[in-house]
Amino acid sequence: MTGTFQFADMLQTIADRGRRFLSLAPRDDENPVTGTTSLCETLLSSRGEASGMALAQNILRRWQGFSQEEQRAFMLLLLQDFGPDLGRLERAIEEYRRDQGPEALLELHLAAEPRRQELIRRLNLAPNGIRTLVQMREALLKLKDLAPELAAVDADFAHLFGSWFNRGFLLLRPIDWSTPANVLEKIIRYEAVHDIGGWDELRRRLEPEDRRCFAFFHPQLSDDPLIFVEVALTRDIPSSIDSLLREDRTVLPAGEATTAVFYSISNCQAGLRGVSFGNFLIKQVVEDLRRDHPRLQTFVTLSPVPGFARWLSGELRNEVSDALPDAAREVLRQTEEPGWEEREQGADVLEAALTTAAASYFLRARDPQGRVVDPVARFHLGNGARLERINYLADRSPRAMRQARGLMVNYLYKLDEIETNHEAFAARGEVVTTPAIRRMIPADRGSRGLLPAPGASSNPHEHEKQHKAPTESAS
Repeated sequence: MTGTFQFADMLQTIADRGRRFLSLAPRDDENPVTGTTSLCETLLSSRGEASGMALAQNILRRWQGFSQEEQRAFMLLLLQDFGPDLGRLERAIEEYRRDQGPEALLELHLAAEPRRQELIRRLNLAPNGIRTLVQMREALLKLKDLAPELAAVDADFAHLFGSWFNRGFLLLRPIDWSTPANVLEKIIRYEAVHDIGGWDELRRRLEPEDRRCFAFFHPQLSDDPLIFVEVALTRDIPSSIDSLLREDRTVLPAGEATTAVFYSISNCQAGLRGVSFGNFLIKQVVEDLRRDHPRLQTFVTLSPVPGFARWLSGELRNEVSDALPDAAREVLRQTEEPGWEEREQGADVLEAALTTAAASYFLRARDPQGRVVDPVARFHLGNGARLERINYLADRSPRAMRQARGLMVNYLYKLDEIETNHEAFAARGEVVTTPAIRRMIPADRGSRGLLPAPGASSNPHEHEKQHKAPTESAS
């Protein structure tokens, strides 16, 4: 990291020299937004390295001082005034119509690129420019909800970030109790799945020999993780988060572990939403764990189901539900009453109804784009995992009860099936799962409006004899 800091210092020195040649202080009567966009025009026409870096740094500093309304006005000016050069684009189109050769095609490509893409590239020249640009996109994503037309500006940020945060530039680093405190503090703050209550709890997740944590870093954000995963080394596939996180658990000698459990994956930078590197993280961690612990045979998650409660409430409100039989709907209405999870009477029937509803949610529920509804499911199934087991009341934390009625699921990464599973999901929309989960969904809901028998939840080992290849697609 010393080299990174030295490079940053060098950039700052160049920017400081460039600033001496420019008058960059805003005038008292200058509109901060239009004045900043004027500087953006100057930056695009700049040819000097030092002056360009100084301009970029000044623009980003101004941005950081903007109010939300000024940020919105600035982004709208980027949309309106920094699109493609329309005259050049029209000429390129006419030339391509006359001659569809490679030179005309290249000119058409260059002419169609919005000028703001080059502007963003030049802003990245500023010392710590990439950090501020990530913060800028975080603000843009919020503004886009109020001004959907800004989607074009966001597309330019996302396009460039996809290159700048390419896997080839990222560094995988283990996080342990000896990691610098400023990074550990961010792990506590960024944890998005299972809250870390403080330093003592963080220590319990990092220090024992049966715990691992890995994070991706970018060279220009060397003290700020992009995404991290927490791993538990166990003997079995866990069915509840408490078995992994409780304070009085027995530590397993790492050499006795046969299963690696990915129990929390947290994206850290809101400004990088939609930039995919989580799949690379899992694959790299699996490789590192297999190298260091040859006895590991099973790689599995214990994952939240963040969209399930919202979907279930919608199905219960509907006058008629294609996903839930009437008998199950009556039982499942109990889950909208406070304290339902503590009731012992009828618990088996409720468990069967809830896990069956979850099976329907994963295998049949689709969003308007035709995608699996649950975002965590889309991530793991898209990476080649299979839906292995649905766990009833696996997480009783307030957030999990609110978002998922306490459900968690295991996604299994079976290494010799990952590519096949990925193709099944990506190309045909098939949700690869076990026979036990498939049997929860009757072929004809209308003729079988019955609850499954109590205890008919999925068996995590049943597929070993029956599952040969993905056979069923959710429709």
